[in-house]
This record gives sequence, C-alpha cells and structure tokens, in this order.
Amino acid sequence: MISHTAYFGDGEKTFTLTDTVIAELQHKTGLGIGALFLRMSASQFHMADIIEVIRLGLIGGRVNPQEAQRLVDAYAKDRPIDETLPLALDILDARWNGKPEVLAISTGLEPLQENIGSRLHGAAATGDLSAAINETLKETGL
Repeated sequence: MISHTAYFGDGEKTFTLTDTVIAELQHKTGLGIGALFLRMSASQFHMADIIEVIRLGLIGGRVNPQEAQRLVDAYAKDRPIDETLPLALDILDARWNGKPEVLAISTGLEPLQENIGSRLHGAAATGDLSAAINETLKETGL
C-alpha cells in the first residue's frame, strides 16, 4: 500500500503520492522523487518541500485542492519542523517502501514490522538500503 493515514489538523487523513501527484511534486521542488526523498531523509530539505509533500499527499488521498491548501495553511505552515517533517517523511516512505504493516502481513514476516520503518529511514539517509534490509533479515533469522 502506498498511502499513509495520520491525524492531521482536524482528523484522520489519508495521504497518497500517486504518479500524477509525484509529477507535480517534482515540478514544484525541482527534484526527482528519489533525490527529494534522500534530501529530506538527510535533513537537507527546504521548508517548501515539507509543505508540498503534505499538500500533494492530501490531494492524492482524495482531498480537494482547495481543502488541502486550507489544511496546510492552518496546520502545517508556521508550525515546528518537528511536527511536520515526520509526517512528510512518512508520506514519502509509504510511496517509497510501501507500508511495513502490509509487507509483514502479506509475507508473514511479522518480526520485521516493529523496526523496519526506522531502519529504512536511516538507510535512506546513508544510501545503504540493502545493508539495512540484510541486517534486519539476519536478526529475524530469515
């Protein structure tokens, strides 16, 4: 699953970076999706990157564009980065890696569910995704 559901603003929202939304995100940020994901994971982002990921994620999650803009204006702009960056990273991670819960359920790899998300974020920052996956598999005995 490529969607992320989280409480944002006034309730639970679904954020999805569809192919169409990714094209707009790349246009707005001037970066390819991979470069944007790595830049944000390494804390090398622009504030507009965070806002656009959240806004476009809402639109991809079927919130109309005017409502998505209203939500980010009210609940993402002028907020602490600690509140908005994790949400933006979770939205990108859902598209990049799929949701870990779905991966664990569909493959029977329940031991991976607990910490795969944090390992993948760290791996994205260092660029060593295969090492993080291999280490996790070794620890779970797979």
